[in-house]
Amino acid sequence: MTALLRWTIRIHKWIALIVGIQIVAWVAGGLVMSAIPIEQVRGEHNIAEAAPVDLDPANLISLTEAADAANPAGGVADARLTGWQARPVWSITSRGGGTILVDARDRTVLTPIDREQAIAIARADHAGDPEIEAVEYFEEATWESRRPVPTWRVSFADGEGTRIYVAEGTGQVVARRNDVWRFYDFFWMLHIMDYEERSDFNNPLLITFSVFSLVTVFAGIILLVIRIQRLIRMEIGRRERERGLRA
Repeated sequence: MTALLRWTIRIHKWIALIVGIQIVAWVAGGLVMSAIPIEQVRGEHNIAEAAPVDLDPANLISLTEAADAANPAGGVADARLTGWQARPVWSITSRGGGTILVDARDRTVLTPIDREQAIAIARADHAGDPEIEAVEYFEEATWESRRPVPTWRVSFADGEGTRIYVAEGTGQVVARRNDVWRFYDFFWMLHIMDYEERSDFNNPLLITFSVFSLVTVFAGIILLVIRIQRLIRMEIGRRERERGLRA
């Protein structure tokens, strides 16, 4: 039992030292993620209500006309009549994978989105009317957007650090970021231990530390049981000695 106790203490000490900081990060992350409403993280309080759009086919061009205007590479894989920026549009996906927006009233091809269109889309998405701080274009995903498509990033001076990402190919708002999101995301990164993509919660590092943490808990339980047994034996021995002295 002495050898088991000695090795258990050593294992518990070193593993606890290794995983202790991460356990604190997990607890802190859990607190942050439970304390901050997810709606605030997503910036839903700043999303403007979309205006209703008349989608009566009788007043709009047909899919055939829209497809002719779009001329999608490889043909049409999918098409939807939907509302976009207070206007009816045909959203046509080509067999090559790209998406083309066509105005369902006059056959105007609306994509790819340029800088001015991106600003208009971002302004329409924001419920307020703050000034624009910057407009930037990204060919690839950024650490913040995490959308693997070319995007326009429109930054607002609204006191919340709001940044709206608009996909160049579809004209859709694909990400909304703010200071609360960035604070939340930092603790999310610590929580899942994915320090690059910040999205993989099945990564080997997290699994390894989880196993170590579980071992630490079991080692602690073993130590507690052994400690209690020793205390019981000591108490029994003390009482036997007292009875021997009285006899």
